[in-house]
Amino acid sequence: MTTLLRSRLSGKGVYAITDGPRDDLFAAVEAALAGGARLLQYRDKTTDAERRRAEADELSRICARYGVPFIVNDDVALARETGGGVHLGYPDGSIAEARAQLGPDAIIGVSCYGSIERARQLQAEGADYLGFGAMYASTTKRHATVVPHDVVTQAKALGLPIVAIGGITPDNAQAVIDAGADYLAVVSAIFSAPDIQTATRRLADLFDPRPGIIR
Repeated sequence: MTTLLRSRLSGKGVYAITDGPRDDLFAAVEAALAGGARLLQYRDKTTDAERRRAEADELSRICARYGVPFIVNDDVALARETGGGVHLGYPDGSIAEARAQLGPDAIIGVSCYGSIERARQLQAEGADYLGFGAMYASTTKRHATVVPHDVVTQAKALGLPIVAIGGITPDNAQAVIDAGADYLAVVSAIFSAPDIQTATRRLADLFDPRPGIIR
């Protein structure tokens, strides 16, 4: 299932990240994908291994139906078991270890926070995308340091897709795109919205407005 996943990072768009256990998880993710999300990350920090495995299995299948890469937050073993890529923060293991388990075609993304030096190092180690943030105050990670938008601009010189995260909403996202972000990683503005599909579409339209649609 990981075949050609890395080649799908050539575009731009919304990177939806789930917000932990919820009864309507599958419907919520399907709504985000129907709304135009281009990447999906399963993020669940609980220790319920059986439920997490079952959820990741199903989300992987849903993503496959939409042709959207499926990525697991921090858990290389779960990514391997469910055919996904992985997102690594600090200190969640090395890219080399993840690549050895997931194979050459899996997406391995990394958090660089606000550090260009860390980004250069992880680029050299084989990261597929570089994540920066928080761009704004975040309700998901309340203590995350807000980083200047020009860090995103500087990171573009490294030649990898740039993912921006942290407090991004349809109302403040354009400045992040203008700074150079290829993907907007969004949690609350999608999965806490009363209409997930519409919320996702509002963000997706910032990259690829549909004819006749007025935002």
